[in-house]
Amino acid sequence: MGSGGWSLGVRPGAPGSRTTRLELFYDLVFVYAFLNVTTLTVYYPSPVNLCRCLLVLGLLWWCWTGFAGLGNAIRADQGVLPLVGFVTIAATFLLALSMPGAFTDRPGGLNGPLVFASCYFLVRASQLAVFGWVARGDPVRLRRWAWLAGLPVVAAALLVAAALVPPRIAHDGTATALQLAFWAAALTLEYVAGTSLGGAYWVVVSAGHWAERHALMVLIALGESIIALGLGSKFVTGLPLTWPVVVAAVTGIAIAATLWWVYFDVLALAVEQALHRARDPVARARLARDAYTYLHLPIVTGVIFFALGIKDLLVEAADPTSPAWGEPLGAFWILVLYGGVGLYLLSLVACGVRVLRVLRWPPVVAVALLAVLSPLAARIGALHALLLLGVVCVALVVVETRGEGRRRHRVRQLALAEQTEAEAEASRWRAEHL
Repeated sequence: MGSGGWSLGVRPGAPGSRTTRLELFYDLVFVYAFLNVTTLTVYYPSPVNLCRCLLVLGLLWWCWTGFAGLGNAIRADQGVLPLVGFVTIAATFLLALSMPGAFTDRPGGLNGPLVFASCYFLVRASQLAVFGWVARGDPVRLRRWAWLAGLPVVAAALLVAAALVPPRIAHDGTATALQLAFWAAALTLEYVAGTSLGGAYWVVVSAGHWAERHALMVLIALGESIIALGLGSKFVTGLPLTWPVVVAAVTGIAIAATLWWVYFDVLALAVEQALHRARDPVARARLARDAYTYLHLPIVTGVIFFALGIKDLLVEAADPTSPAWGEPLGAFWILVLYGGVGLYLLSLVACGVRVLRVLRWPPVVAVALLAVLSPLAARIGALHALLLLGVVCVALVVVETRGEGRRRHRVRQLALAEQTEAEAEASRWRAEHL
């Protein structure tokens, strides 16, 4: 980067940097955004709204990836960056507020699709503006940035076109298909063209920071599943705490815990260690892009679908007017619930294959078993279907943990040794300087 890039108090990132408290503050807005994105489906459950949920989530993830990239390349809590971040987070919050009306304008208030498109452009443009400022002393990087800076403009224009064009030239299903096509084009443009043109910016300065940022987003998604389970629309009114509610609550927490385990127990540690070992900048950038930017999107999506599937289950279990173990969920909600867990597990498998060159068979078998059990789960009570899912998930953890053996021990010992050494070094520095 050019020498003129580091001004206004902007400081470059370092190989040993970790997530800052300011970045965690930024993530709080994405907690709300993840909660709000499910409203696209929960009130009007249909395959079309499920597709809309995926498209919004894809664009939201791309916004967050920009924050992660900025925090890795430069110190997000230094100089003018906090002020830029606060403005951007305000735009992100408005983006989340506009999500329920992102596809169809609702009466009263501002035009929802136009607000969504405008806020998306502001978020992306502010991120690229910082990259442009940093690269201004390097003519080669600046020319590449000029092409990259046009992407949010085109993407936002496609989102505006999705709101305005289809209703004028088509009706009903055709208009909906055209609208989804415009959104898919915007998403594809950002991911494909953004990756190609942004090759100069795919530089992972700190592997630890990059891995930690993405792991925290998985935790946020898992936290949403717990919130969705416990914070139903009527639960705060004091519905009775019955045995079905207790069983459902414990089962839901058990499933969330198993999802945490299959990611954080070994895989997250092993992938981060592989990223540290990738010394070549190009190889490291590709690994970070594939394993984190791309494959962590379906990982987070799977957890969000799981959260969507268990939303209001405790309310139904506590409602004395409903069957003790709930009404059957039906094919659509079983697809969301079981499909979300299946997508999560398969994404973890793909991540392991891409980074570690290891195919983990227990998750593959678990997904196949869920596919076989889905028709049965769609016809039985909702809590019985949840119990069935819980049994499969717990069995998966037991089998995989026992099968990891020596490799699991080696990965975890290496991670513990790194943590212990970092803590000792920090203690030495504090003793000398504080």
